[in-house]
Amino acid sequence: RLINLSELTPYILCSICKGYLIDATTITECLHTFCKSCIVRHFYYSNRCPKCNIVVHQTQPLYNIRLDRQLQDIVYKLVINLEEREKKQMHDFYKERGLEVPKPAVPQPVPSSKGRSKKVLESVFRIPPELDMSLLLEFIGANEGTGHFKPLEKKFVRVSGEATIGHVEKFLRRKMGLDPACQ
Repeated sequence: RLINLSELTPYILCSICKGYLIDATTITECLHTFCKSCIVRHFYYSNRCPKCNIVVHQTQPLYNIRLDRQLQDIVYKLVINLEEREKKQMHDFYKERGLEVPKPAVPQPVPSSKGRSKKVLESVFRIPPELDMSLLLEFIGANEGTGHFKPLEKKFVRVSGEATIGHVEKFLRRKMGLDPACQ
C-alpha cells in the first residue's frame, strides 16, 4: 500500500521549529529528535528535553546529543529537493558573508586523471560515528527455570554502526551475568 507523506510527517518534523528535521540530532537519554540548531539553541536556556522534560545533563546537556544520520537520510529521501535546498541555502549564507563554504564531512569522490572517480581509501574502512545507534533495552519477562540475573543499570545503550545482534547479545550476557545456555 502507498503511504502519504502526511502520515509520516509527525516523525520527520522538529517539534521546536515545526519544520522538517535538518541535521537530525537525538538526545541519548530519551531518544527524542530535533534539528541540531533548534536543540542547541534550546539547551542555551534549559537542560531539559523539550518533549518529555527529563533532565538531559545537569550542566552540559550537549554531551548527550548525537547526530542521527539514518533519520536525516530518511527525511531527505521522503521530502523531494529538501537536501538540495538546504545545501543551496547554506552555500548562499556563507557567500553573503564572504566566508569560505565548509567542505562536506564525508569525503567526495576525487576525479582521477582519466576522468573516472576514485574514492579516498580511508573512507572505505571507517564507519562514521553518525551511524552509531542508541538502543532501548526493556525486560519483557523470562521463562520458568531461567534462573536469576543482574538487572541492567541503564536501559539505553549506544552501539557502533558495525555492531551485530551477536555483539549486543554478548554484551547483555556479560552485563546480566547470564550463562551461555540462556536464550
